[in-house]
Amino acid sequence: MREREISILRQNKEGVRWEDIFLSVKKMDVEKKLKELKIELSAGPSPMANYVSVQKAGTLWFFSGAGPLKDGKATVTGRLGENLTTEQGYAAAREAGIVLLASLKRELNGDWERLEQIVKVQGFVSSTNDYYEQPKVINGVSDLFVEVLGERGRHARTALGTNVLPFELPLEVEMIVKVRE
Repeated sequence: MREREISILRQNKEGVRWEDIFLSVKKMDVEKKLKELKIELSAGPSPMANYVSVQKAGTLWFFSGAGPLKDGKATVTGRLGENLTTEQGYAAAREAGIVLLASLKRELNGDWERLEQIVKVQGFVSSTNDYYEQPKVINGVSDLFVEVLGERGRHARTALGTNVLPFELPLEVEMIVKVRE
């Protein structure tokens, strides 16, 4: 247990639930970490066609695919193995992860306490037939989630290659999260 958590426990006043204290520490940690990393979360993108950004099935939320976008426009385009390197793909995947975190924060109404776990991430990487480093590219998302969310950011994952994605995006990432009711 970290010193801050121990200090909060010692200062607990009667009538305050321990769970509330720990959850508020988690919430503060997420916002603090985002600030430390100089990550600003926008409102998250709106759907570009006839679908929803997130489908909620009880405590499991399924987020539609996101790419490296800012203000609804691609920040990176191309294909891995053709005109983008693995390092550029990793950075693009990190940007897609930021888009997903923005959507998640919007759906949580900023209440990070409700996030229980990132359950699964599925990444599609636009790549040539002889490119085999899709997992290294999608590490951009995975590393970001763990960096920002700690253990709650660890997830199961799939990283697949595909020959083309909409809007010439180099990758698209979906996620499933579990929340508290």
